[in-house]
Amino acid sequence: MLKLGFGLADLACTRFAFSPLWEVVASVRVLKNPGEHPLHRPWVTAVRPRLEASGLDWGMLSDLVPVPTRVIPAFVCPPPVTTSPDLEVELATMRSTPPGDVRGYGDSPRLTVLREDPAAGLERLADVIRGYWAITLAPYWPRIRTLLEGDVLYRARRLAEGGAHSLLNDLDPAVRWEDDTLFVAHRHVSAVRELGGRGLLLVPSVFVWPRLFSVTAPPWQPTLRYSPRGVATLWERRTTGVPEALAAVLGRSRALLLAELDTPASTTHLSGRTGMSMGGVSQHLTALRDAGLVSAHRSGRYVLYARSEAGETLLSAAARPA
Repeated sequence: MLKLGFGLADLACTRFAFSPLWEVVASVRVLKNPGEHPLHRPWVTAVRPRLEASGLDWGMLSDLVPVPTRVIPAFVCPPPVTTSPDLEVELATMRSTPPGDVRGYGDSPRLTVLREDPAAGLERLADVIRGYWAITLAPYWPRIRTLLEGDVLYRARRLAEGGAHSLLNDLDPAVRWEDDTLFVAHRHVSAVRELGGRGLLLVPSVFVWPRLFSVTAPPWQPTLRYSPRGVATLWERRTTGVPEALAAVLGRSRALLLAELDTPASTTHLSGRTGMSMGGVSQHLTALRDAGLVSAHRSGRYVLYARSEAGETLLSAAARPA
């Protein structure tokens, strides 16, 4: 059991943040042991062949994320210092880790460069993470981010309606707030920590399910990573038709493609699913991409298209009853 002691200043400094880098690290756990994460099986089924076809050597990253997971080196996934950092911001923080904090992790030959030349090792690790992100997470990030943002909005309402007690007692079944202390039922951690005026950083994470992860060691702000509400629906196919209002604005073909991109897909797959010609699909996707409604991500020999955050918002708005 981890016990986090709060003071008045800690409640005032408690905040939320997202972390693309942490999602990278947590997703590695899922790929290495998918049997423990049945919720994410659709994602594993989709990305594993792409990762193998890409030829990316991600063994260095894999070796830093052991399974079963007791401890992950803090320098691999430092808690975010801003509310919504992009991956490059977090990689810059990782690359600035003091050499003494990098040496000594693991005896894998693939980690030798981290032990012998930490600066060069961190640069190489950053390159591996960029490649891994582009193949496995970038096409899905708009959907993931939408879920995370929805969770934070819900938590903000809990705070506004019932205060910190209502917020903290609703985070996870393994979390309990009582007498100015947050009790976190951990598999491998038993400790008492005073937050000391630093507050608590709350990071919703889709790939952390079904566990909780925490950071309490300095210099980072104490952090709790938890599963967001609705994570069980993340990989469900949610679109069943083309909203007529959207078709009236974009045209039926483009509205159909936007609806079909509930999961990232190639031009070939979209052509087969919609009955449109390859050339027609390509032309419409170019127009949607120029408008910022879809994004393109190269995965090996293929280019995968995915709805952008703007596309997600537009489709959701058009699907609501008038």
